[in-house]
Amino acid sequence: MVANADAVNPTLAAGWLEYAQHAGFATDTARVRKPRDKPKVERAVQYVRGNFFAGEAFADLSDAQAKVVPWCTRTAGTRIHGTTAAQPGQVFTQDEKRCLLPVPAAYDVPTFTRVKVHGDFHVEVARALYSVPGAWLGQYLDARADQVLVKLFHQGKLVKTHPRQPPGGRVTEPADLPKEKARVRAAGPDQAHRRGRRPRQEHRDLRREAAGRPAALDQDACRVPALGPGPALRPRTGRGRLLDLPGPRRRLGHQDRLDAGHSNREEPPVLPAAADAPTGRFARDPGSSPWPGAPPSSPSSPAV
Repeated sequence: MVANADAVNPTLAAGWLEYAQHAGFATDTARVRKPRDKPKVERAVQYVRGNFFAGEAFADLSDAQAKVVPWCTRTAGTRIHGTTAAQPGQVFTQDEKRCLLPVPAAYDVPTFTRVKVHGDFHVEVARALYSVPGAWLGQYLDARADQVLVKLFHQGKLVKTHPRQPPGGRVTEPADLPKEKARVRAAGPDQAHRRGRRPRQEHRDLRREAAGRPAALDQDACRVPALGPGPALRPRTGRGRLLDLPGPRRRLGHQDRLDAGHSNREEPPVLPAAADAPTGRFARDPGSSPWPGAPPSSPSSPAV
């Protein structure tokens, strides 16, 4: 309940302050290490523990709640209080009951977390993403999430409000993103584009324009002729079959070429040897050997 204890100005937790505002009551904190500031409250706890719970056996919570009502009416409410010298039940009926506030409505208990604005201009709250204006990029915000809304605060000031999303959900407002990122996101590919059913050239041009680069040329409009065969590929397992479409990247999967028994490697042509061609200066017949013990040269071998 107390986030930061202080003798003069204690700081209460945000959740407790919000519930106190919802119920309509104030909080009077006790001083640190001052047991006399709250003796009446603690003494009532000891009385209930020693006169109601001691020596009793309850089946469950409902059984205890059913038995405590007659105990309060007949035992605790009819005794003579040591300080007031009167019956607590009679004092409550005459003086205290009219001061009570009506029962508040059902309270939606929120969760409070501290989140950081990441580079994509989003924060994560309960495993869902919510956009934040770019001015808060890299800052830490206080998030309050209930069943309906998610509110983001910076030093007590409301920054952004989003509807609550389930885990894995995402809420992005184009006004929170920079102009170039908002344009690319607004023209982003839909489900059909992600499946490759339609060309993505327009979206590539938008991304290039946002990055300050010239738009790419349309391959179908250029009609670049197909290139010749490239270098030979090593025999590896093919990852996929590429279509034989016109364009500068026309090629056939290397696994298909290997399966067909073809290769792009150009073998050098084998030329026939000319008859009575002179040998080189240091050419030696393979059949002759100058070393002793070597087999003699065949008669058909020419002399060196």
